[in-house]
Order: sequence, then structure tokens, then C-alpha cells
Amino acid sequence: MEILGLDHVQLAMPVGGEAAARPFYENLLGLKEIPKPEPLRQRGGCWFAGNGVQIHLGVTPDFVPARKAHPAFIVSDLAALREKLAAVGVAVVADTAVPHVHRFYATDPFGNRLEFIQDGDGFNQ
Repeated sequence: MEILGLDHVQLAMPVGGEAAARPFYENLLGLKEIPKPEPLRQRGGCWFAGNGVQIHLGVTPDFVPARKAHPAFIVSDLAALREKLAAVGVAVVADTAVPHVHRFYATDPFGNRLEFIQDGDGFNQ
């Protein structure tokens, strides 16, 4: 047995958060909403995908944002994304702890931590 890949990342959001999730994940990050399977729709939440990445946002009644655990997205233009997020008031926190890795952190509308890494600069490059 071997792990072949990563199917998706699940992040939590509060009940009713779908309206705030869509503009952030679609308009700012460029992902497209994909339909949830019919048996799961009544649970709420929404799913997004793009370039082989899937993010599933699930509703959690006792929601607490993930401030440490996080997905790390590889992006084609880190500076452009930084500007795009900052232009709409999303706080961007640079991290220069690893010299060859150009990255920053931001949070989604619910306070979940997200990491963005410039393509070619990742930990495994």
C-alpha cells in the first residue's frame, strides 16, 4: 500500500457561511464551486476546485477557526495574490523563516489560516 495523492482538504466554517465563502474562494483565489454529492447537500457547506486542488468547506455548529493547521497553496504569482488580497482588506503576513521559500499567510472569511507559496519555491523543490 502507498499513498498516491491528496484528494481534498476539508476546512470548517460556521453555519450559514456559504455566502461569505463563495466570493473569497471563487473571486479572490480563482477556484470554482463544484456541486456536492446529493447525499451531502443537506449538511450545508460548499466545495471548490481548480488545478487539481479541492477545498471542501464543511459546516460546524461549534465552529472554531483553524489558526495553526492549514493548507498550503502553490501559486503562480505570489506578489499579485498578495496585492489582490490586501486590496480588499485581507491581512497578509509574510514568513521568511526559510530563506528559499517565498510565502505568506492569510485567513479566509472565517479565520482559517491559509498559506500561499510561490511556484518553484516550495519545501520539496
